[in-house]
Amino acid sequence: MSDNAPAPKKPARNNGAVVMMCLSFVFGMGAMSYAAVPLYRIFCQVTGYNGTTQRVDQVSSVVLDRTMRVTFDANVAPGLQWDFKPVEREVNPKIGETIQVHFTAENRSNETQRGQAVFNVTPGEAGVYFNKVQCFCFTETDLKPGEKLDMPVVFYIDPEIVKAVESKDIHTVTLSYTFYPKEGPKPLALNEGGAVKSEKKL
Repeated sequence: MSDNAPAPKKPARNNGAVVMMCLSFVFGMGAMSYAAVPLYRIFCQVTGYNGTTQRVDQVSSVVLDRTMRVTFDANVAPGLQWDFKPVEREVNPKIGETIQVHFTAENRSNETQRGQAVFNVTPGEAGVYFNKVQCFCFTETDLKPGEKLDMPVVFYIDPEIVKAVESKDIHTVTLSYTFYPKEGPKPLALNEGGAVKSEKKL
């Protein structure tokens, strides 16, 4: 056989397939990043991680003869011209006792604003034992110019908090809220005569 035999040709790469694989990878990573936020939120709600409180539908049937000092903190993020504060700065309920406290929010701007409250508990180990039955933070809040709203929170401390090694020595917890602006419904455009503009359908 001759040493000058032509080398076998390498199969040409399908550039289109390579591009599609790269795009699929990019979109897949984007989808995973988008899904990570709600998944992380669910994880925190289930485990109490990072001081996330629990949402429950029933009150505790056990009340201990031991109290827990609960303090409250209220904040407003840039973008909302609200005066937001707790009515009670602290309470001392018995562990397992269902109690209601109040916050107030007042819109100091000249336009309707929508906000959503984000919350957490410190120390973080207490989050899984801080159970909310009712809270304004479950939904978005709309306030008209000058409107003031009373916002109750109903909660109890799970008696299991005294059994866990990491939480049995906790005597004070702080429930903290921060209101962030949320985009509200956009007003309909009006004609010069004040009538609502209608879109032409093609």
